[in-house]
Amino acid sequence: MNIILLGAPGAGKGTQANFLKSKFNIPQISTGDMLRSAVQANNDLGIKAKQYMDSGELVPDSLIIDLVKLRVTQADCMHGFLLDGFPRTIPQAEAMSDSGINVDFVIEIDVPDNVIIERLSGRRIHPASGRVYHIKYDPPKRDGVDNETGDPLVIRDDDVEETIIKRLKNYHDQTEPLVNFYANYSKDPKPKSLKVNGTASPESINETLKDLLG
Repeated sequence: MNIILLGAPGAGKGTQANFLKSKFNIPQISTGDMLRSAVQANNDLGIKAKQYMDSGELVPDSLIIDLVKLRVTQADCMHGFLLDGFPRTIPQAEAMSDSGINVDFVIEIDVPDNVIIERLSGRRIHPASGRVYHIKYDPPKRDGVDNETGDPLVIRDDDVEETIIKRLKNYHDQTEPLVNFYANYSKDPKPKSLKVNGTASPESINETLKDLLG
């Protein structure tokens, strides 16, 4: 079962990715993890990737595709894989298809922008421990301070509303078109496109995915 999971930042992809990994015994493949592993292994692809990374350049799509092709041949992908953060654009999806990397399901976790903004802008972090609070859904006992230490809580740069809006725009401009791309996919095998209501509880979404994926 080869799956692509799509959704805006803050849609809950991480929670559902953990569920899918456990339920179907498949690894979650992220481009970041692949790049770090290749660089650490010091293989040909890793050496090439490191050259781009060291110079501050983006690693080209062609090299990422080669890394994905290599990764999905490994033993833990025998029963499938879950792609996380790739493809992000239609050219990347086309290149992946041209390379023979087939997908069974494309799952979109759909959450309105106003809900995303509320979710992310309300987060507060305790930097030393990584504890996460939310001013509405899981507030600290005392406003603005960590429950355990009394240290001040902070807002991550990614959770500033202006930054969230920019991230959402990038998603809508670059990644969301993948939903239509796969819905109108012209090659065989054609992946099945599924849309899930991301405003439901995580447990409810789990049950929906179980039903949809069999």
